[in-house]
Amino acid sequence: MCGIVGYIGSRDAWPIVLKGLKRLEYRGYDSAGIAVMDSFSQKIYKKAGKVNVLEDFAKELDCSGNVGMGHTRWATHGHPSDRNSHPHTSNSGNLSIIHNGIIENYATLKEELLNRGHQFASETDTEVLIHLIEEIQSIEGTDLLESIRLALNEVVGAYAIVVMDKNQPDRLYVARKGSPLVIGVGNGEHFVASDATPIIEYTKNVIYLNDNEIAVINKDELLIKRLDNVIQTPTIQELNMKLEMLEKGGYEHFMLKEIFEQPRSIRDCMRGRMYPELGKVQLGGIKEFANKLKNIDRIIIVACGTSWHAGLVGEYLIEDYARIPVEVEYASEFRYRNPIITEKDVVIAISQSGETADTMAAIEMAKDKGATIFGICNVAGASIPRISDAGVYTHAGPEIGVASTKAFTAQVTVLTLIAFYMAQQRGTLGTAELTELLTALDEIPDKVSLALESNELIKYIATEIKDATNCLFLGRGCGFPVALEGALKLKEISYIHAEGYPAAEMKHGPIALIDEQMPVIFIATKNSSYEKVISNIQEVKARKGIVIAIVTKGDRKVKDMVDYVIEIPDANETFLPLLATIPLQLLSYHIAVMRGCNVDQPRNLAKSVTVE
Repeated sequence: MCGIVGYIGSRDAWPIVLKGLKRLEYRGYDSAGIAVMDSFSQKIYKKAGKVNVLEDFAKELDCSGNVGMGHTRWATHGHPSDRNSHPHTSNSGNLSIIHNGIIENYATLKEELLNRGHQFASETDTEVLIHLIEEIQSIEGTDLLESIRLALNEVVGAYAIVVMDKNQPDRLYVARKGSPLVIGVGNGEHFVASDATPIIEYTKNVIYLNDNEIAVINKDELLIKRLDNVIQTPTIQELNMKLEMLEKGGYEHFMLKEIFEQPRSIRDCMRGRMYPELGKVQLGGIKEFANKLKNIDRIIIVACGTSWHAGLVGEYLIEDYARIPVEVEYASEFRYRNPIITEKDVVIAISQSGETADTMAAIEMAKDKGATIFGICNVAGASIPRISDAGVYTHAGPEIGVASTKAFTAQVTVLTLIAFYMAQQRGTLGTAELTELLTALDEIPDKVSLALESNELIKYIATEIKDATNCLFLGRGCGFPVALEGALKLKEISYIHAEGYPAAEMKHGPIALIDEQMPVIFIATKNSSYEKVISNIQEVKARKGIVIAIVTKGDRKVKDMVDYVIEIPDANETFLPLLATIPLQLLSYHIAVMRGCNVDQPRNLAKSVTVE
């Protein structure tokens, strides 16, 4: 979950690494550090706090050097502090390292190294790794590349690392297992990063390092080998990303920008995949498995957080239209059970980053049991798409805000298309009905634009409930996952305790919490559960709860019985999640801003969860 940046070339490394850390700060922001090296010395500066704290600290210091590496941290071992910040150095001080991941057997290794006379300056597992590398180098007499390779064969866990040696000022050493690492290839220079966002400004040519690979890089060339010592031939890929996607574009926060990008991002998810006039869905990423989809027994969706909520929507749609049994599992729980999986199962893994550790472990287990793996991911070249049998990219574009917004609606859009595609293959949906559904889906981006026009009203409602300490979100059918997602957004960025429930379950516990201080947000659009939801609203009003209702435009019945209404355009209830989610995102955003919270970088959270 930490952010890594490295540079080697002819330019001054410090500004490149510093700017890269700012781009990666969504991956972790409790401390930051940079090491730079020239022919004469290595300088390491690190501070607890955000990257700008490090920047201010180093303003008057010597930051010269054409080789550098930087790190922004999300703490795992050791609380945020200067001494626990990366880079960490070896016992002699010759070697330094930055690391994303967890070394699970660090305690055993540390005890052994302490017995050998090593002294440690931090509480981190990372420092243990660099000491181990130096110990092996000393005992075995091997060069640094071989010492790193031998050390990594002894560690258990996940890692993406960059290592520098002050006695070798012309190279960087990098390796990965379970945590992402990408190498940018320039003209007489190379870049290293946790993802492509710090690299795109300088080159579009990248190499995605694979698990169990290690590389030695100088400014003109690189060598990649596996941990079993087999040399690899790298594949250079071209990034499909624009620099302006990484800027705020005039918005106060990335989250607000990404909320307002959803008409475009949803449209991009659909482009080239659906043909309303033909009543046809075409998904090239899973086309090769079209025949298998006719005969599968079950679909298992594995995901975490917001992606899990999208999976719940997918469950409703796939079961409804394709008539295939679907189970939605938290990847973190699924991987530690002994689930029954067969060759007739399809496992759909959903992850914005494509690097979510629990989801990756879950699909590797399922793959071992013979299941077919489909990946739904937003990041080209990420690990999950590469280890999946097939899949579909969401094409939402970079999402910098830690709280996911456009990634959720993009995932729901893709799952909707998958449901229709499976129904098309299995013959459970006729051409005429599919034509009608696809025509309606084609109108959704414009309807999302209309839903965004309620921004000022939502901002006013936020002023009325921003001081609440608890909040309930209630919905039925596809409105239930929307309620879960709305609650998650509110607690993530405003730190208000919020829970999402099926509206009918309110009577089985949560109703005890309702009083005149409790905001209750209902998904109350006109659909098959409309009258039932109205009954639930009346139960809340009878207990003096504050009711905010997301309603279909023109609805007078609900408006007359609640405190606040937010209208969304009328649409087939199949597409309710794509519309009803929009006002909930805006409500959470405005409440968080009014409470003085850091919207883009909420406390204790990171964008990509690459550790357990």
